Amino acid sequence: MTQQPFSRPGAVDLSGLQQRAGGAPAQGAPRASGGAGATAPGAARSTGAYSVEVTEESFQSVLESSMTAPVVLVFFSASRSPESVTLVKDVATVAEEHDGRFLAASIDIDASPQIAQAMQIPQVPLMMVLLDGRPATQPIPGALSLDELRTLFTQLSQQLTAQGITGRHQPRSAAPSGEGEDEGPAADPRYAAAQDALGAGDVDAAVAEYQKLVDGNPADAEAAAGLAMAKVLQRTQGVDLNQARAKAAEAPDDVPAQTLCADLDMLGGHVEDAFGRLVELIRRTSGDERNAAREHLLGLFAAVGNDDPRVLQGRQALASALF
Repeated sequence: MTQQPFSRPGAVDLSGLQQRAGGAPAQGAPRASGGAGATAPGAARSTGAYSVEVTEESFQSVLESSMTAPVVLVFFSASRSPESVTLVKDVATVAEEHDGRFLAASIDIDASPQIAQAMQIPQVPLMMVLLDGRPATQPIPGALSLDELRTLFTQLSQQLTAQGITGRHQPRSAAPSGEGEDEGPAADPRYAAAQDALGAGDVDAAVAEYQKLVDGNPADAEAAAGLAMAKVLQRTQGVDLNQARAKAAEAPDDVPAQTLCADLDMLGGHVEDAFGRLVELIRRTSGDERNAAREHLLGLFAAVGNDDPRVLQGRQALASALF
């Protein structure tokens, strides 16, 4: 499974859906019913603290939610693809584990065909991540396993952190229809302080907050990745890109120059270039210099995530360089 980079490729065409907003439901779309647990028109029905069911009437409000933090749309059809129903449940489960970092939104394409048409959905199951009201990744087709989803969400969360995107969704009511109780759990703000610091541009504070989390739980992979990426940001503060690259070109065996340039490669999204630069540096150096380059490369591996295919390839190249 490849990592899905965040981007801003363009807005979703909602003209057809907006004409329906506030009007009668489309043919086949569920109507809001009275009584406890009913959903008001234009509001998505909560199925968990961070998961909702979407109709053509509520799609606009869900789209607006992506201005706060990413929304993971899951298009499904119980009649056409039973495995897509399982994907809906699994995505909701993983979204709950990320405590508001993502909102899982399920869309039945049989009940809401206008959404499928507007989003140009070719098949189910299919996932799409929205951020700022726009698709933020390429569509992700097929039914992923629960473990694959957890890896994907962790990778996306790491990219959000690296880009200083710190928003979280507020927990929603998880009460089933017919029950008026709000049983949605409160969000666990484990990463809030570090992410708030990044959002405010205080990289040093972010490093300190992530370090506390890692010291408290060395097994916290997300905190470790956040710390590693925050350190990349810290090391590159105020650096002149052109000067740094010129120095690296003039001194190919200078470890500080090459590691700084690798950090800049990372920030520019050139992950393979960063890894390759340091692997070749390790091949050409020895002793303390080689060890410093190796430690720096391991830190970049942590920033990207150990399950990323590029890291797996980088580790193989590192082993070859060392032995």
